[in-house]
Amino acid sequence: MLSILELERKVVKTNLCTNCGACQGMCPYWKSYEGRTFVDYECDRAEGRCKYFCPRMPADLDSLMKKFFEEKDITSELGPVKGLYLTRAADPQIRAKAQHGGTMTALVELALAEGFIDAAVLSKAEGTLDPEGQLITDPADVRACSGSSFQIPPTMAVLNEALKENEYKKIGVVGTPCKTLSAYKMMAKPFEDNDNNADNIGMVFGLFCGWGLDWKGMEAFGDAGHADILPSKFHRMDLDDRQVDLDDVLPLVRENCNYCYDMTAEFADLSVGGARSSEGWDTDKGWNQLIVRSEKGQKLVELAREKGILEFREFGDDSAKAAAMDKLKKASASKKSKAVQALIEKDGTLGYLEPSKEIFAEYIK
Repeated sequence: MLSILELERKVVKTNLCTNCGACQGMCPYWKSYEGRTFVDYECDRAEGRCKYFCPRMPADLDSLMKKFFEEKDITSELGPVKGLYLTRAADPQIRAKAQHGGTMTALVELALAEGFIDAAVLSKAEGTLDPEGQLITDPADVRACSGSSFQIPPTMAVLNEALKENEYKKIGVVGTPCKTLSAYKMMAKPFEDNDNNADNIGMVFGLFCGWGLDWKGMEAFGDAGHADILPSKFHRMDLDDRQVDLDDVLPLVRENCNYCYDMTAEFADLSVGGARSSEGWDTDKGWNQLIVRSEKGQKLVELAREKGILEFREFGDDSAKAAAMDKLKKASASKKSKAVQALIEKDGTLGYLEPSKEIFAEYIK
């Protein structure tokens, strides 16, 4: 079967597609509109990059992870972990616009300014609606992409276009778990002679993600400058000064998100999410959890500490930090278990996780 038809049949038509954009930007046949990916023409490639870059096509995730990360750092719940920190941007102007502590914005700015990367692929929305992928080369432009939209744009199409142009040699990518996985699938170079300059991916910055929301459904809430999903005990989404009961939000969760096993963007140099510690939400709401996964990520975070770009908050004593790590592992394991069960209920198999069945065996009930 032609790659484009296989990808359409196995991913798009089965509601596994995340609209990450990994299949787009290399050829004119894959398109996206308002959160939906579609084919507008059939190409004749039997083995196309679109199929191999897609995060929802089967792959041996264990081998892929061991190819890029130190095996001693890999945990079954969270992927590679070199360190866990509570951080926030030192600059209050970054924090004012950020969803939480602005750690990601501060780190991407620093990475561009210090030459870790020479361009960055980000998502930008003027409010919470209609985000789009952006290629940023000036650190001063990073802040315009701060904040969160729970609509998922095809950001990886922008990466593919930048790689094709071959102008930038160290491109940083910021994305949700599906997008960061696709970046590592690209870097694995399934076609050595046709890899779309995958070596030009310089760093990958992951965002914790529970789920994305339907584009049209989100419009019912109107646009907002700031959006946040609070810890589960609050059972609500905040949109600026409005509070929306989570019961009104959950029906908008995209079906494909039910099949995602990854909460913390395990394929990344570092990953950032909202802080969750024993001190409670009143303290945590202005802070991030930061997982460092690679040597490159560690060097960037150490530089951010040295230059005062990030502020660091202690978890407390060793037992408090261990408890925070355990809490994060349990939340991540819960997402894996739900994804595995959802895939089994879908067609009786682990679907795109089937080649990695061994590492997901503990989550099969």
